[in-house]
Amino acid sequence: MSNNRQVNVLLTGATGFLGSALSRCLINDSKYKLVVTRRHELSKSTVDCESIVVGDLETTTDWKQALSSVDVVIHVAARAHIMNDSVEDPLTEFRTVNTAGTLTLARQAVEAGVKRFIFISSIKVNGEETYSESFSKEEGIRRFTEEDVFIPTDPYSLSKQEAEQGLLKLAEETGMGVVIIRPPLVYGPGVKANFFSMMKWMSKGVPLPFGAIHNQRSLVALDNLVSFIIKCIDHPKAANEVFLISDGEDVSTSELLQKVAKAFGKNALLLPVPVFLMTFVAQLLGKRDVASRLFGSLQVDSSKARELLGWKPVITMDEQLKKTAIAYLDKKAS
Repeated sequence: MSNNRQVNVLLTGATGFLGSALSRCLINDSKYKLVVTRRHELSKSTVDCESIVVGDLETTTDWKQALSSVDVVIHVAARAHIMNDSVEDPLTEFRTVNTAGTLTLARQAVEAGVKRFIFISSIKVNGEETYSESFSKEEGIRRFTEEDVFIPTDPYSLSKQEAEQGLLKLAEETGMGVVIIRPPLVYGPGVKANFFSMMKWMSKGVPLPFGAIHNQRSLVALDNLVSFIIKCIDHPKAANEVFLISDGEDVSTSELLQKVAKAFGKNALLLPVPVFLMTFVAQLLGKRDVASRLFGSLQVDSSKARELLGWKPVITMDEQLKKTAIAYLDKKAS
């Protein structure tokens, strides 16, 4: 890619949590000319740039217009992981969007002459945990790396892994550069789901029974993930590589709650309830997956991103949590 002209970037999923933050950064950088896609006419782009309606992400999607003159595709759109999926066949639904839909886009990108395809995958491709408190720390603690071999059983992570494999094969066959990024939990302004609930609890000073959790979890700040994705747009060493990415500040659930409370200017009220007791109750309530996320460890080794590409986090965890807390309070007040 030439340094003498703008890089034409196509971004999918631009209205989502990650996509909207990424699109704002790209639109404000004169180095890039951004085009975003929308599912239908009624949806709105969050940034002032060209947007093209492509419909749903599936095998029949026609990307020709959106891919015209594009140098780099950043594929963020996906069927997200759902804790209590109500569809009859979740694996088929995930494969239709995350696997077949992704590979349809990638094949059409090859035909359009796209030089690089950046795919936002998930750390769930590596697995759910690197250490559980039911095991010895000395025996069980480790960090996921890009070289780990794991066959996911969860429909979401399996669909992502199959998409990864298809993309890497396509790269070998066609020469289009592929970059695969597997982030752990992403947090920042506008975060939803469980992290949003955590923000709500901490902002209200609600006492929680999570004062004795000694796990370790890797997270990645929204600003850090965005900066890394942008680094991968034209870095020559990023092509055909898989990257795990994190802040490099692993924390326990107890420590994270304390940091979130601090971001609101409050003290966390955490009761030291034994983990085995909370795990037992969670299993009785059918919340085994929730317990795994709260009490288990998931650590990633992101040294490859730092050493191969020279990437460094642009924000600390405390700084990103402060920005997230401010955004939460602003939205609540509006």
